[in-house]
Amino acid sequence: MFRDILGRFKLGDVLVLNDSKVIPARLHGRKVDTGGLVEILLLEEVSPLDWWVLLRPGKRVRPGSMLRFASKGGRSGVQFTAELLEKNEEGHCRLRFESGLNLFQALQEIGEIPLPPYIESQEERGGVDDRSRYQTVYAKPEGSVAAPTAGLHFTLPLLEQIRARGVDVQTVTLHVGAGTFLPVKSEELEDHRMHSERFEIREPAAAAIRKARMQGGRIVAVGTTTVRVLESVAQRNSGVIQACEGRTDIFIRPPFQFHTVDALITNFHLPQSTLLMLVSAFADPSGSEGREKILRAYREAVAQRYRFYSYGDAMLIHGGMEG
Repeated sequence: MFRDILGRFKLGDVLVLNDSKVIPARLHGRKVDTGGLVEILLLEEVSPLDWWVLLRPGKRVRPGSMLRFASKGGRSGVQFTAELLEKNEEGHCRLRFESGLNLFQALQEIGEIPLPPYIESQEERGGVDDRSRYQTVYAKPEGSVAAPTAGLHFTLPLLEQIRARGVDVQTVTLHVGAGTFLPVKSEELEDHRMHSERFEIREPAAAAIRKARMQGGRIVAVGTTTVRVLESVAQRNSGVIQACEGRTDIFIRPPFQFHTVDALITNFHLPQSTLLMLVSAFADPSGSEGREKILRAYREAVAQRYRFYSYGDAMLIHGGMEG
């Protein structure tokens, strides 16, 4: 059981979590000129009130078009407009929301949690609240359009038990975009382009990691998003973790030299995904055997009827599969 992970920690370890909070990023609206229905999924914030989105149907919507969003049935009176500024080669649309709008507050009123397509919303059937279920218990800064799902396994009592073992629990932030989960379609891995995502590592986390490094403690990352933050920062600072913020489009695949992370807690990922390539690199950074090691673990998971993907089970990988 996941709670047994408690016995895997040692005094002096640092457990690093991604504390980004999922926003209700799916909105339903209408085109102002025709009244036609549209749906958008917020993907990436360019600046306040300026976002790249997925727009459906989007083929006939031209730059300059106005969209209107409002509460269902007019309740609560929330309504606002957005102008389509441009489209990119990937078919994504850039929207500018009306001036003075508190977008994140408005999303709480009329937005929907963007559950992956293989998860059926229980909230729509009168069941559990998707907003709490598809969210880590330690989520704080808003900005993700998908949950950092490895963290869904943790409860507040379990985190307290981990701290009681002498483990320093720290957080970083990477706002997860939909591009993280896109499959690799190019023939050559070098041709695959990762979408950049905003991250921040604060001084308490950076100092704890540096201290653990000096004293022989391990850095245990929860989720591939946390790995991408730590290894991005390490690459930029000659292996040293410093407090900073920025964007990363790091594509971790075999072979890869890991500077910071010693162990990884992660879920079971989709085939042909960059996430599967990252865990393969972590299983064997030299690049020769990692894929087969991970596939053996996946075969065991299938045989034991583990659950896969966002609400699925997790595994702990030691760097190089040692121990």
